[in-house]
Amino acid sequence: MLMELRKRSTKVNKIPCSYGRDYTEESIIEKFTAKLISGSEQNKQGASSGGRVRNVRTPALLMTFLLPTTMLLYAASSQARTTGRTPRSAAAKSSATVGKKAISAGFSHDVLPVVQKYCLGCHSGKSAAAGIDLSTAKDASSVSKNRSMWDRVTQNIGSNRMPPAGSPAPTKAQRDTLVNWIQTTTTSADCLLNDPGHVTLRRLNRAEYNNTVRDLCGVDIHPADAFPNDDVGYGFDNIGDVLSISPLLMEKYVAVAAKVAHATMGGQSKLMEQLDTFDPPDATRSTVARKFLTYFVQRAYRRPAAKDDVDRLVHYVELAHSQGETFQQGMEYAMTAAMCSPNFLFRIETNIPGVPLAPAPVKGSGKRGSKVRLHVAHSKSGTDGSLLNDFALASRLSYFLWSSMPDDELYNLAAKGKLHDPTVLVAQAKRMLKDPRAGALADNFAGQWLQLRNLANVSPDTKRFTGFDDGLRKAMKTETEMFFQTIVGEDRSVLDFLDARYTFLNEQLAKHYGIDGVQGGNFRRVTLVGDQRGGILSQASLLTVTSNPTRTSPVKRGKWVMENLLGTPLPPAPPNVPALSDDKKGPLVGTLRQRMEQHRANPVCAGCHSNMDPIGFGMENYDAVGKWRTEDGESKIDPSGVLPDGSKFSSPAQLKQILLSKKSQFVHCLSEKLMTYALGRGLERTDRCTLDGIVTASAKQGDRFSSLVAGIVQSDPFRKQRESGPTK
Repeated sequence: MLMELRKRSTKVNKIPCSYGRDYTEESIIEKFTAKLISGSEQNKQGASSGGRVRNVRTPALLMTFLLPTTMLLYAASSQARTTGRTPRSAAAKSSATVGKKAISAGFSHDVLPVVQKYCLGCHSGKSAAAGIDLSTAKDASSVSKNRSMWDRVTQNIGSNRMPPAGSPAPTKAQRDTLVNWIQTTTTSADCLLNDPGHVTLRRLNRAEYNNTVRDLCGVDIHPADAFPNDDVGYGFDNIGDVLSISPLLMEKYVAVAAKVAHATMGGQSKLMEQLDTFDPPDATRSTVARKFLTYFVQRAYRRPAAKDDVDRLVHYVELAHSQGETFQQGMEYAMTAAMCSPNFLFRIETNIPGVPLAPAPVKGSGKRGSKVRLHVAHSKSGTDGSLLNDFALASRLSYFLWSSMPDDELYNLAAKGKLHDPTVLVAQAKRMLKDPRAGALADNFAGQWLQLRNLANVSPDTKRFTGFDDGLRKAMKTETEMFFQTIVGEDRSVLDFLDARYTFLNEQLAKHYGIDGVQGGNFRRVTLVGDQRGGILSQASLLTVTSNPTRTSPVKRGKWVMENLLGTPLPPAPPNVPALSDDKKGPLVGTLRQRMEQHRANPVCAGCHSNMDPIGFGMENYDAVGKWRTEDGESKIDPSGVLPDGSKFSSPAQLKQILLSKKSQFVHCLSEKLMTYALGRGLERTDRCTLDGIVTASAKQGDRFSSLVAGIVQSDPFRKQRESGPTK
């Protein structure tokens, strides 16, 4: 049958492959088939294939569809892609030279004297501390040539981490001047590039696959739960660079797609209702199949259906009929093949010659099923990258906010070419944030940013924390999810994450918090009184996942705040430095604070711990499962601390006020996390200007959640893609 299917086309297409030689589609299919079969034999020893397709003919049907020319072209380009950036225009080069003398003078007057006086004692020569050798900085150009190192200088000087406590230090004015000069020098050239960045072709992750099947087929069976876990990059599992495909996953794709197709065709789904509309009494089998599969493909592929797309699928229906199988079985084969196509499995954004990714709207078009004149897509390009076609933009928006495919309204706007209108784009984003499907942001963005997914894996010592059980674990997660969803749905200020006078509790969690008046297992909104609770830092979910099984962890808590609220990640711990011992073998001497101070006495440890530990100690009134306490054993809790910038606090409430005073830093950090999640890639130097603009615009709108989303979806990195080409 494999040979029979290959005969469907007498023309053999060639792919200009990135590896420097041409491959035919037939040779690629043969090579991949051999690799998949080989991988299957290996996987049989250690993993189940997740179920078999009911008919032995189905694998043969699918093998000719599984990796068509388009997918291999993408696979090659993603592995051997160039990272060339758009060359700077003459105007950009000219602008970069403006103020060159002023920058040079600033270095000589404001930077070099401070560096020589306060930094070179430790940071010079081959043995420079932390590998930062500042003795090479002779002029402004030397800073531009080593931007990454000077970024670290900015972070450490700006956050008062350096110089170390007890050492001579510059004044606040000197710090601010130094930081501003470095940021201006290192980022101005990047901003002039107008580089929207490169997003690696990425497949749907497990959550996206489940949601897409639900919205496409009308069956909510979570088929992707059978897939291997997705890898994580930059804190999220939707990053293109880490979403690989293994032979095992390919087998799962085939088995799961067949299961979904059978559940769809054999049930009373909305998709089956649509099939009935294409089945008038006098219609032929081929006509019905073509109409339905055209409708199915444009939704599954998230773009208009090309004739070749539908012809290939209709051929499977006819082939099944010729071998005595029913119409329903033939349609299941066709749907299975479509869901194994790279057009379904991948979020394809690049415009490929011959593939209709953008419509030329016809007057009166736009309704699903209406005729749309197709042409080969050519994105508008310039020195600032290429605009995404409207269908790719619709998918970016829907997978950002819903982790699923575009709905009819979004698709129709793309078909009319209206999504590039910023007003329309923002209006759609705000509409989608109020849709129940925006709950995916809580599941997939907040679930990873706030580490809610980790809550299922923590194991507090129930002998020490007798109130902890699975019911409380579930309640902790629900509180934070509902809190996040309220900020999104009511479009509240993102500063509520730091401190809010409300939360969501059921009776068990309310008792855990010592709050009266809440009865029953249902969650309700509760107005908070006093200063013990308010914001995510006092919610038991976060406090539990940043603790150890037997005790709290000021280090974990402080590190989490620095990385996820303040955007100041710390370097990895030095090698051969022992961790603070636990007390499983018996009580340790001294309070936790005293033991941490002994650990911090090591100069190698002091640099980072002097930043993390004070924040963590400010949260010590909450035990390892988030319950309020004033004593730890026989010792009184001391939640006081001093941050590197000199800010002092003596309670969790005062610590929150200090964090609120750094609201711009927090909004910048949250915007960076949200943008990383939206783009599916790590952020680059050239994204800084975009982030700064989002934070500035958000402040003018009360830092509402929708203002961050609006800034992201209107940005060049979201609406455009880097033009490929050789490095210039």
